[in-house]
Amino acid sequence: MTLYQRILVPIDGSETAQCGLQEAIRLAKAGDGQLCLFHVIDDLSFALAMDAYAGQQGDWLATMREAGARLLNEAKSTAAAAGVKAEGVLYERVSTRLADAVAAQAAKWKADLIVLGTHGRRGVGRLLLGSGAESVLRSAPIPVLVVRAKASEQPEEAPAEAPRAHVSLVTGALKIE
Repeated sequence: MTLYQRILVPIDGSETAQCGLQEAIRLAKAGDGQLCLFHVIDDLSFALAMDAYAGQQGDWLATMREAGARLLNEAKSTAAAAGVKAEGVLYERVSTRLADAVAAQAAKWKADLIVLGTHGRRGVGRLLLGSGAESVLRSAPIPVLVVRAKASEQPEEAPAEAPRAHVSLVTGALKIE
């Protein structure tokens, strides 16, 4: 029996999540495992959907559910094409950290491993946008495999002679120079 039979894969439709999915499929296929594809509708998604569909009447939550279901179905199809069994879970969180939702699903589904993609942000980008992968690493009750985007998808490193950005917090406001 191989070590990782039940692999949880958080997906959000990004290229980095796709890299995580591809790695999870490889692991599951090699070990005759199965996947639980996990998509979260959260407060940020809701805010972005409201902004994206501003001026249109409709139920934003229903639109996000449909988009999430489509993502899960596409990921299940990708896994099935590789001969890997996969199920999808669409989770709506209200006032729950994404990392906590992933950890709870890992425990509920009795996952052996979490595989997720990361942007590999550094510096100011990481400060401003945070690191979802790092939060999952800190909260996960099981091992986590973090897959970085391919080199062509990574942000270019600044040349050595380029000045570094200076970040300071002045009276609670973020200032970037």
